[in-house]
Amino acid sequence: MKRFPPEFEDLLTPRGRRLLAGRDPACGAIAEGRAPFVALPGLVDARKAEACRRLLEARLLPHLTLMEDPIPPETITRMERDYDEWLPKTVRVRTALLESARARSSRVAAELGVTAMLKSASAVALAAALTGRPLRREGGAQVLCYGPGDYSGPHNDHHPEEPDAAGGYVDLHVSLVGPGVAHQWLVYARSGHLSEIVPVHESGTVTAYRLPFWHYTTPLVARPRRAATARRWVLLSTLLFEPITPNCTPRRVATP
Repeated sequence: MKRFPPEFEDLLTPRGRRLLAGRDPACGAIAEGRAPFVALPGLVDARKAEACRRLLEARLLPHLTLMEDPIPPETITRMERDYDEWLPKTVRVRTALLESARARSSRVAAELGVTAMLKSASAVALAAALTGRPLRREGGAQVLCYGPGDYSGPHNDHHPEEPDAAGGYVDLHVSLVGPGVAHQWLVYARSGHLSEIVPVHESGTVTAYRLPFWHYTTPLVARPRRAATARRWVLLSTLLFEPITPNCTPRRVATP
């Protein structure tokens, strides 16, 4: 494989295509309130997922940027009262911000077709099928690459200062996982507790989030003596809801 396909649909398994067509029990799972998050392994064909991963490893990996926000020491040193902890978002992962025209990683991702595939009609349609609501075609895109020990700490992805996203939005993730990965998990909140946990380390898994909600990604763990191939790539598309137009019944105009 030299490029990603122009449509996400071209990577899907038969189940993925059924979901895209609205013929799968997972359709509308998020809209029906079963969870703010759904993880579906096996939606991307295994051989195609591996070909995509190898292409990213060969072409995009050298151009990624480290995103690292450790725990600030002042969260301890400046505490003045017992049990008054306040933890900001912490993270360590490599990334390519595909919206940055100046970044080399963004240009390489565009050359490989990653950006176009994430913004394709079928990618948006799959996210809409899972969320049960129409989504706008335009949106943001990003590539993440978790290595051994990389993680994303508790956060909610709420953006109250952005009018289009303040009322909620959708993230669609595609995981492409190297053979050296032992496990990585996503923990999310239900009924006010970080009590739900799902695996995200199977290659070809598609996850959808109806944000904001509290969640975190556990540190990636490598298999013994396999750290060199322990990377989980995440292709991420952020999509906004189409505005809901209230029903409007036109007034009847009396005729003479």
